[in-house]
Amino acid sequence: MNIIELDLTDCKTPFDLHERIRMAFHFPTAYGKNWSAFWDLLWSECDADKVIIRGENGLSTEFDNYITKLHEILERNVTFHSENNLNAFSYEIID
Repeated sequence: MNIIELDLTDCKTPFDLHERIRMAFHFPTAYGKNWSAFWDLLWSECDADKVIIRGENGLSTEFDNYITKLHEILERNVTFHSENNLNAFSYEIID
């Protein structure tokens, strides 16, 4: 089972959040560090069976919109894969 762990503990800036995404998902250094780039690479390059997110509940309220968007995109990816009979990963939020 291929598990990706995205640890957001002590994330300080939106740039830091996207850099952690890039590293956890093994996206190329050219990853655009924006939500469109995340979606594009998530559905085309991610072969995970499960994604575990840690540390999001400890982030400042400054990150609320970013976390909401992260969840939306992950859920959209699950739906996209299911609707197209592709192998969809699950995700879990752990703190």
